Amino acid sequence: MNATINLENKHFPVLLNELISIISPLYGGTFIDCTFGQGGYSEKILENKQNNIIALDRDKDVLSNTSKLQKKYNKRFKFYNLKFSQLDQINIKNHEIKGIIFDLGYSFNQIKNSQKGLSFSDKGKLNMRMGINDFSANEIISNMDEKNLTKVFKVFGDEKYSKIIARKIVEKRKDKTIKTEDLVQIIDNVKKYQKTKIHNSTKVFQALRILVNKEISELINGLINSFNLIPTGGIIAVVSFHSIEDRIVKFFFKHYSEQRNSSRYLPETGVPERCFKLINKKPILPGLSEIKKNPPSRSAKLRYGIKTNDKCDFSEFREKFKNLINIENLR
Repeated sequence: MNATINLENKHFPVLLNELISIISPLYGGTFIDCTFGQGGYSEKILENKQNNIIALDRDKDVLSNTSKLQKKYNKRFKFYNLKFSQLDQINIKNHEIKGIIFDLGYSFNQIKNSQKGLSFSDKGKLNMRMGINDFSANEIISNMDEKNLTKVFKVFGDEKYSKIIARKIVEKRKDKTIKTEDLVQIIDNVKKYQKTKIHNSTKVFQALRILVNKEISELINGLINSFNLIPTGGIIAVVSFHSIEDRIVKFFFKHYSEQRNSSRYLPETGVPERCFKLINKKPILPGLSEIKKNPPSRSAKLRYGIKTNDKCDFSEFREKFKNLINIENLR
């Protein structure tokens, strides 16, 4: 899904006004933008002269955008080419961290970059790597067995025809290397009599992208890292775009905002553990005007929590999504 859209060279970060209204009471410190992208959130926050930004992005293609902000805001802006799981590597010395922000979507520019291979209209070798990756979609489609391909498409893409698509891929690759256009054709042939509101390849491409970029484990580790990094009273805010992401984010905030004892995986301590305060128990959604301006924003959900405890045991969080992480580690 797109986090942003670019029409007539205009950049629209999703739920920007809603996010700013949440974090603005904490202005006068440093905010960490974990998904810099085209810099929409970062630049808006930096408009207030009391604020600093530490930005992360695994995609080196955003460097042209970071250089603009570096020039404009100088020492108030710092960028790291890192993933969520590497959040603990940033230098926060002399910074008072007030909020940490995640926007889990992909920008219009990333979708349209044919070298990344995120679009169904691309031609050539399958890729889908966003940066700092161990493998590409080409390696998955070329080497993964039918059983595991089926599992990946079904679980990460909720693809109804995952089994037959996987079988057709294995058959096709015996004769040739499957490129982006070949994969699209395979899926179209399987679904030629099906009527859907979305592109036939949407779910398979989503599944491959999640696997290639290890989006599940990156998100889980990023959320845990953000909790460990931010002081009590700080805000963690996440904009998600598909159901798997939202399930993870919802559990993270809801489960750890409830008054309860320590994890069942550890001895009882008698100490209640409430890690977050939730102002909004339900997600914040885009309004009709934003959806009209930026149709991909319709699937966005914003959830946030205020940290209330210095320590939190996240073993249940990891256990809850262990199956997804195991599938993500299939090769």
